Amino acid sequence: MTALVTGAGGQLGRALLASAAAAGIEAVGLTRADLDIADEAAWIGVLDAHAPDLVVNAAAYTAVDKAESEADAAFRINRDAPGLLARLCAARGVRLVHVSTDFVFDGTQSSPYLPGQPVAPLGVYGASKAAGEAAVQAALPEALIVRTAWVYAASGANFMLTMLRLMASQPALRVVGDQIGTPTHAASLARAIWSLAGAGATGLHHYTDAGAASWYDFAVAIQEEALALGLLARAIPVAPIRTADYPTPARRPAYSVLDKTDTYAALGTPAAHWRAELRAALHELAALRAAPTNGTRS
Repeated sequence: MTALVTGAGGQLGRALLASAAAAGIEAVGLTRADLDIADEAAWIGVLDAHAPDLVVNAAAYTAVDKAESEADAAFRINRDAPGLLARLCAARGVRLVHVSTDFVFDGTQSSPYLPGQPVAPLGVYGASKAAGEAAVQAALPEALIVRTAWVYAASGANFMLTMLRLMASQPALRVVGDQIGTPTHAASLARAIWSLAGAGATGLHHYTDAGAASWYDFAVAIQEEALALGLLARAIPVAPIRTADYPTPARRPAYSVLDKTDTYAALGTPAAHWRAELRAALHELAALRAAPTNGTRS
């Protein structure tokens, strides 16, 4: 199977490319510099040049707070571009995987969200992603849409790396403790996407690592695991705070755990617990930091 991967410069895109061969996929990555994903003529050229069996759309406008003041940009990337891609894929008989988010839900319930539940986003980012899902489904009903949450990796910009930087430079941290979701290792998500695509899955699916946590829980685990690996030299106090104590331009769901029952059944196995995947990501980070760079060690 041949595949094009958008968002190839992002943490999920890189993970998809890194795991493609093991899944029997010949993948070509497309970064923002390679392609404006909202440009129809550009897409036609790329699709005609590569004639892929599958496109995985891992590109997105993900600046949650910035989206509140850049709605046009968010909707262009998160709604218009996926809708365009779905129409072009439908016309060519190309399969499509589109990656979405837990932010399509409002977080008012206290049990995991099922794929078929009505969406009710709280802000522009979530609204643009929900609109993107609808656009994809309208143009290509057999597309696979995978919602995920709290994605991080050993490289890029994400919560894990931000916490490590702050834990190394600050005397103490305060982290929101009343927003509940599930941390998801990009490598785990990438493997699941290739497996679902290989199994011919269609429609809405949820995938995260197993379990649930608050951002505070995630931060505490990052410190504990990083100390054990020598990635941090010392422990600092980490205290939980309320969302109200850390105001942001965009509202966030208080509870956005996703129900993965159907997805795990399709995969034939559940995901590893988020803490095990965090440990794997930190081991990868430790290896990256220890790798020789221009003849020296970092």
